Amino acid sequence: MIKKITYCLLLFLLPSFTLLAQTATITGSVKTADGKPADLVSITIKGTNKATLTDENGHYQIKRVTPGSHRLVASFIGLEKREQTIETRSGETLVVNFILKENSTQLQEVVISTKKSNKVNSIVAKMPLKNLENPQVYNTVSSEIIKQQGITSYDDALRNVPGIAKTWGSTGRGGDGGAYFAIRGFQGQATLVNGLSGLTSGDLDLANVEEIQVIKGPSGTLFGGAFLSYGGMINTITKKPYFTTGGEITYNVGSFGLNRVTADVNTPLSKTEKVALRVNAAYTDQNSFQNAGFQKSFFVAPSLIYEVNDKLSFHFLTEIMQEERAVAPIFFPSDRMSPLPFKTVKDLNLNYNESFISNDLTMKNPRFNLQAQMLYKISSQWTSQTVFSRTTVKSNGYYSYIYEDAVPTDQYFGQTLHKDQQTTSTTDVQQNFNGDFKIGNMRNRLLIGLDYYSRNAINNGSGYAMVRRVTPQSGEVAYPVPHTTDTIPPVYLSQALVDNILATKPGNRNNTTNSAYSAYVSDVINFTPALAGMASLRVDHYVSQGLKGDPTANYNQTFLSPKFGLVYQPVMDKVSIFANYMNAFINVDPRSVADSLGNNPGTQSFKPEHANQWEVGVKTNLLSDKLNITVSYYDIRVSDRVYTDPHNINGYLQGGTVGSKGLELDMNANPAPGLNLLAGYSHNSIKVLKGNAGDFYNEPGRTPGGQGPPDLANLWATYKFTRGDLKNFGFGVGGNYASEQKSIDSSVTGIFYLPSYLLINSSLFYSADNYRITLNLNNITNKQYYIGNYSIIPQAQRNFALSFAYKF
Repeated sequence: MIKKITYCLLLFLLPSFTLLAQTATITGSVKTADGKPADLVSITIKGTNKATLTDENGHYQIKRVTPGSHRLVASFIGLEKREQTIETRSGETLVVNFILKENSTQLQEVVISTKKSNKVNSIVAKMPLKNLENPQVYNTVSSEIIKQQGITSYDDALRNVPGIAKTWGSTGRGGDGGAYFAIRGFQGQATLVNGLSGLTSGDLDLANVEEIQVIKGPSGTLFGGAFLSYGGMINTITKKPYFTTGGEITYNVGSFGLNRVTADVNTPLSKTEKVALRVNAAYTDQNSFQNAGFQKSFFVAPSLIYEVNDKLSFHFLTEIMQEERAVAPIFFPSDRMSPLPFKTVKDLNLNYNESFISNDLTMKNPRFNLQAQMLYKISSQWTSQTVFSRTTVKSNGYYSYIYEDAVPTDQYFGQTLHKDQQTTSTTDVQQNFNGDFKIGNMRNRLLIGLDYYSRNAINNGSGYAMVRRVTPQSGEVAYPVPHTTDTIPPVYLSQALVDNILATKPGNRNNTTNSAYSAYVSDVINFTPALAGMASLRVDHYVSQGLKGDPTANYNQTFLSPKFGLVYQPVMDKVSIFANYMNAFINVDPRSVADSLGNNPGTQSFKPEHANQWEVGVKTNLLSDKLNITVSYYDIRVSDRVYTDPHNINGYLQGGTVGSKGLELDMNANPAPGLNLLAGYSHNSIKVLKGNAGDFYNEPGRTPGGQGPPDLANLWATYKFTRGDLKNFGFGVGGNYASEQKSIDSSVTGIFYLPSYLLINSSLFYSADNYRITLNLNNITNKQYYIGNYSIIPQAQRNFALSFAYKF
């Protein structure tokens, strides 16, 4: 019986064996002119349905090719095709390689969107994973998008990411002086560089940016609790050296006196060893769109790579920035205790062009960032990554805000100033081991990591002083003192005036240090090629030394942070369905407390706040990477928030809760050669679920503040002519929509609304092999619009930027 079955099987399989024996295999690689692998290049056999894409190493393979003569075609969207005539023979493997005449930089410019949407990313999950394999959502903004849109401000680049909105610009103040963004309803800042600490108290420069990543959701499991938002994280990927000579010099000129020069120069340093140096530098000088304010900065970022051999390499990066600005104050329309006389921007009648500042009052924010990395390939299955990061930022200058401080209905606001003298330094050391191996038939991609993070802040700033009173219409006004016949004459801000007033105020003198010792593990298990699960856990031990010389402020605690994910690909490498559970935490510093009468003072410690998110969604990579869509729904709940005790104004309770839910859509499409589309939409609903009814920041049923507009949409479409008389010419058009938002939401003060807005931007460019000219016109309709977090901050109206770039 067994012999009969075996005989039948052989008869059944014999045609298949015969067919395989009569076919051939074609394999090979595709590289650019500068020797780099070209991934996502389409390889087809003309006249057949045989086709494939190159992988991230530029390799491809086509099996079961009939013997004979064929035309093999290598093509990439918007580029000239490369063809080779080949002859295949039965049973043989034919190697066919292609060299694209475009180098890697030019290849990147062809598709302006994040064309490599399913490329391997090693930072988001701290292990090499393709987008479709990762149960977490992340969005990217490429350097080419930044160039095409003529963007010179880091903050503006994030307008291409769905679900994120700027809530106020950089103030320069110590500790948190960088720009703030609302991500999934929660406040966040750009504090990561290549996945490591990269603090700033001022602005960030785009000169060394290869890509900006917005990693969505609470990500404390892999990144800790020192510098993240519950809604997500902003991570900057820097430019890396390569082993040929090349570069680019660009000059930007534009509205508000913009003058900006950038240089990107790369060169190999050895003919016998793989050592390369890349230096990016920028100088910027620009005024404000208002009647005072300016920015001057110089930035330089040398980076070095040394590939000792196939197993060992070293990477070094240094970023140095000097920046001086006159920063417009934050305008707060409420004292947070009294009913608002103004409910809308129209009621407030804020002078759009009034800066309320003097160019004599400046803020300096020097910044230094060093990163060193050693990569070692232990075996074919294990790699080691050892990284060190050191960042120092300073705030040296004047910080100002405008606040209702006296009579809430009298149309006068107090302007308070403070002179910052703060230095913040962070140190981050990590050791990561990545494994890729099988246990039985299940593939495991395992991460094991150790992390030491330390932050030191030295503050020698002045006290705070109310220097003058202003109206929403003017900074220099006479102020009639309430209940008297006195009038204070108009005050013009000057450095001497402010210094004299601040000299009478007691200053701040403190030195604090916090550290975190962490270990984490994460494993992605492929149960089948299409079904994978992720399980991750972090153990975080936090140590706060508080103020030096005050042992009562010292405390420490240990916390666990888990993460789980599931991915199923019903169509491999094209469609994935994912779900995740993610956690984040922030350690809460001790606070001074007393009884309701102010007696029995002491210090109270708290558990960490923590956020938990669950999310489901779909990712696609269709039509040979021409259509990429991510759709997801999330639910985030932050608990253990600290709020004022309703029965004791001098005490605190822990247990407040905030809930945030939302939907996000992100699309990148290349429907035709030269045509690229970026589009996104997000809806968010956030409110306090548990807190104190009398607490301005923690009132149940209200928005917590800083959440941004509930509805956001972005669109950018670019077309580049690829042939004919207009070859290399192109144009782009797009914009951003933000719905009406609540800048203030309180039953005591009432609600203050910021209006919705629609911005339209455009671009016209010519991009050849060696040079590029770009003209951008932003906010074409000259729309007046505002952002804010408990505040109202006017943004620039119509403006243009013209750039000239020479590439070599």
